Amino acid sequence: MNTNFSIEKYIVLYLPWILSMVLKSDPEASYVIAWLGSFFIFYLSLSGWVKPLPNDLIIAQQLMRPVFLVQIIFAGYMCCTSIFFFLDVLGYDNFHKTSDYYLIDYEKLELTAQCQRFYCLGHAAFVTGVLLFMNYPKQQKYHVDKNKLANILFVTAIITLPLSLLFSSIQGLFQFSNQFNSLSFIAGTLALAFAIPQKKIWNTLICIILYFFNFYHALISGFKEPIIISILVLGIFLYPSYKKVVAITFIPLLLSLFIVLPIYNRVFRQNAWLGESNSEEASQLALDAALSGNNSPLANDDNNWAFLAFRLSEISMFIQFSQSTPDKINFYHLELLKQSAIVLIPRIMWPSKPITENMVMERVYAAGVINRNSTVSAKPAYVVDAYLSFGGVGVFVFLFLYGAAAQLISIKAERLFGGYVLGTALIFSGLFQIMWRGLSFEFIINTVFWSYMSMLLIQKMLLVTNVLKQV
Repeated sequence: MNTNFSIEKYIVLYLPWILSMVLKSDPEASYVIAWLGSFFIFYLSLSGWVKPLPNDLIIAQQLMRPVFLVQIIFAGYMCCTSIFFFLDVLGYDNFHKTSDYYLIDYEKLELTAQCQRFYCLGHAAFVTGVLLFMNYPKQQKYHVDKNKLANILFVTAIITLPLSLLFSSIQGLFQFSNQFNSLSFIAGTLALAFAIPQKKIWNTLICIILYFFNFYHALISGFKEPIIISILVLGIFLYPSYKKVVAITFIPLLLSLFIVLPIYNRVFRQNAWLGESNSEEASQLALDAALSGNNSPLANDDNNWAFLAFRLSEISMFIQFSQSTPDKINFYHLELLKQSAIVLIPRIMWPSKPITENMVMERVYAAGVINRNSTVSAKPAYVVDAYLSFGGVGVFVFLFLYGAAAQLISIKAERLFGGYVLGTALIFSGLFQIMWRGLSFEFIINTVFWSYMSMLLIQKMLLVTNVLKQV
């Protein structure tokens, strides 16, 4: 932990939450302060004001570390996307007031402000956990030949892809398939970013094929996140070598995805998930609809606004949980952690183990978020489970632990793998990608635990093969 600890600077992180609590009798002002507070926290943490950023690398070469990427994706999604829902509550549609006589549901407005205050508190706690433990080793115990990094990444991408397919075919080991699939994607994307500036033609061609293979599977997954992450990660890895090109191309590309993905996902799910078409046909229909603009009946402003207000953010679900807990349903206290401990046991060792999805969905049904007979999945986010466990105290404690865990794992990975490239950029980003988007306790704890075990095993294998060597 940092020996030059300055409690005053850490307290400043909580000023937006404190001020929003003082003004909670005015829900509009309280929400706005809590929402803007996250941008304030971003500034304080990313500028190095609270604690200096690591100086072993330039900023462009350490963007995959938790204070940057994990915070931007996890906290950005959690805290910043609710603004459209808030505007919808105030009577706005596509940023226009629907009527001067619109009657605001003040109970809903107060709940929206309350949940945003929890988001702000959680963001501050998360950043506190990250910054307190952000002390990367200046000297490494292990090292890898930098001239061989590109080939190591290339071979890793090639090996881990069939391994992910192998694990997917073994009942009870499917979670390891997801681990190695993510690792293969990160390794392939990193290898591509290394091969292009080094002008390694064959490596570049094979990595491009791997990249588009993964991108295609993201397209037919029916989810937005894999598509966005595919573009985002490639841009981050290419940024140190091609700053201007990446800024000019990838930023507009990512923004455009938020416009076309609502249409694409809606059409794809309507055709693929309802059995009307196979994945390939559904993907083509969805692409045609997304790119044809007004030619599709689904491509209209109402659907885009519905996506922004109700699908982009999970605050509406958080509101429903906060309405039932603790008024109708008591706080869960340690119950969710006990369920998470059960999930840790591999199904191959306990074939009759309760299904994780079913355990998580029980609290969704109990809160009345969706009907038990519905086929929709609505798993609570990590911050919601923190609230359901112990209320506001739970949000602070569990989000602090989340940030601390992400940071400590990143540091451990760099110590085990000789630095940032193999440690954080490859292993942490590949095996612990779930931490970019906090899911329910059971999924997070299970994945992080077994990913940690995989990380230790991979490190031993690299030592045995002399890819890694002790200093």
